[in-house]
Amino acid sequence: MPNPERKPLLLDFEKPLAELETRIHQIRELADENGVDVSDEIRKLEARSIQLRQEIFSSLSPMQRLQLARHPRRPSTLDYIQAISDEWIELHGDRRGGDDPALVGGIARIDGRSTVILGHQKGRDTKDNIARNFGMAAPGGYRKALRLMEHADRFGMPIFTFIDTPGAWAGLEAEQFGQGEAIACNLREMFRLDVPIICTVIGEGGSGGALGIGVGERLLMLEHSVYTVATPEACAAILWKDSAKAPQAAEALKITSWDLKNLGILDQIVPEPVGGAHSNPLKAASALKQALLDNLAELTQMTGQQRRQLRYQKFRHIGVFSEISA
Repeated sequence: MPNPERKPLLLDFEKPLAELETRIHQIRELADENGVDVSDEIRKLEARSIQLRQEIFSSLSPMQRLQLARHPRRPSTLDYIQAISDEWIELHGDRRGGDDPALVGGIARIDGRSTVILGHQKGRDTKDNIARNFGMAAPGGYRKALRLMEHADRFGMPIFTFIDTPGAWAGLEAEQFGQGEAIACNLREMFRLDVPIICTVIGEGGSGGALGIGVGERLLMLEHSVYTVATPEACAAILWKDSAKAPQAAEALKITSWDLKNLGILDQIVPEPVGGAHSNPLKAASALKQALLDNLAELTQMTGQQRRQLRYQKFRHIGVFSEISA
C-alpha cells in the first residue's frame, strides 16, 4: 500500500483544502508555543475543512476524476491484492517465452475461498513505471492473463480482474507479436468460461487494453475511476487537432462511473473515501473486498450456463437505445 506518511502530491483542485489544513496546523503550533487556548477556532476550521473536502470531491468534473484515477499514489492491483487476500501466490509467464510485468496475476485465498486475481500493474515511481511500461500490457501479458483464466476455469475458481491502464501497448513490437489477436482472443475466450468473472476498474480503464481482461458478468468501478474508448487527450487531438481541449472531450466521452452507471454499462459503483482511494487505501480496499464478495455470492448461486448467458446478454445490450420522434 502507498505510504500515507509521505508528503502528499496535490492536484490543482486540492490546493484550497491544503491551504486550509496548513493554516490549522500553524494555528495549533502557535497556540502550543504561547500556551493559548484556541480550541474553538480550531474546531470551526476543522469543520470547515471537512465540509470543503466533501464539497470538492462531490462536484468533480470528468477531467478532475481522470486526474484522481491517474494519481501516482492511487492503490494498484498488487496493493489491493495484498489488502484483500489472506494468501497470494503470483504466477508468471505466458508459456510462449514472455512474462509481461505490466499485467500481473496469480492465485489468492479470500475469506477461505481460492480465487484467481489478475490485473494491470502501474509503477509507483519513474523507474518502476518504465519497468512495468506504465501499465500498458504487451501481447504476452494478455496471453498470460488467458492462461490464468483457463486455469481458474479448469479448477472451478472465480476470477477477479482489476483494470488500470491507459491502453494496451501500441508499439511496433507489440503489433509484430500480435497485440490485436491477443486481445481479441481474450474477448472470445472469456465469454465461454463457466466460472464467475467480476471485473473492476480500479483506476484508468482505457480502450482495448481494458477490454482484454474486461469481459464478465459484473462490471464494477471505484467511484473516481474512469472507463473510456480513448483518452480525452487523444480524442481531442483526433477531433479538434488540439489536445488542450481534453476537458471538453472528457465531458463528451462520458467516462465517469456515474455516467456509465446511467448508461447501463456499469453494474456497481464502489465508494471511495472522501479524498480518493489514495487518501485511505485500507478503507478503499475494504469497500472493494465487500463489493467483490457480495457479487460473488450472487453469481455462485447460478449455473455455468446461466453465467455465460448473463455475460453474453450484458454485452449485447451495451449501446442499445430507443429513439422517439417528436
